[in-house]
Amino acid sequence: MSDDHSEGAAAAADGMSSSPLGGGNQTALGSEIQAKIGQHLRAMYDDVVRQGVPDRFMDLLSKLDKADNTSGEGGGRK
Repeated sequence: MSDDHSEGAAAAADGMSSSPLGGGNQTALGSEIQAKIGQHLRAMYDDVVRQGVPDRFMDLLSKLDKADNTSGEGGGRK
């Protein structure tokens, strides 16, 4: 069982470059790891976009627009 863990750690270490985060133009993560992170981020973003805006938020935005329009017409504060 410890062999599996050490193999996973070695694979993770292979994805890392030898330079520190702030050094030069090299990235700290390998291209395969960056691609995986990108895939996961895109999937999460797509899920959030599909959910849409809840009705209560749309109501709040509508109220804010109305308040902004009425304060702007009557010589409101700037």
